[in-house]
Amino acid sequence: MATDYDTPRKTDDDVNEDSLEELKARRNDKSATNVDVDEFEQAEGLELPGADLSNEELSVRVLPRQADEFTCMNCFLVHHRSQLAAEKNGQPICRDCAA
Repeated sequence: MATDYDTPRKTDDDVNEDSLEELKARRNDKSATNVDVDEFEQAEGLELPGADLSNEELSVRVLPRQADEFTCMNCFLVHHRSQLAAEKNGQPICRDCAA
């Protein structure tokens, strides 16, 4: 969409001149159009085109924590020792959480 930069814009004085009744009416109009939609219910009805994944199983090989890894006690993610920033109360903290 093209923007016409030559059109007059509202200044701060114009915005301050809006009446209280106008502002209340705008707020009521906006709140009337908002509808609470549960995202889970909305995603429940979503179907991928041409994909029936109902009988599919996910198989992932999980490796145990290695000797050169640690679990951050703030975010509970497993990181390599090079990401160790500090220890708080004897608990390892990663660089992302320490920042």
